[in-house]
Amino acid sequence: MWQLRLDGASNQKGARAGVVIITLDGTLLEQAITLGFPTSNNEAEYEALLAGLRLAKELSIKKLAIYSNS
Repeated sequence: MWQLRLDGASNQKGARAGVVIITLDGTLLEQAITLGFPTSNNEAEYEALLAGLRLAKELSIKKLAIYSNS
């Protein structure tokens, strides 16, 4: 099964989200996102989830395990 691992963080300098998709053969597809609006840490995590789901849809992934610390 494909895996989606994500993390988001926010502080005075801004908010960022990280997305990693792990393919069936173990290849890592990584994406770093700078959010252009103020958020809480939880909101940054949700934005990472949305970005990861959009990427999974573009890749036509049918089964995806999602891992987050939020």
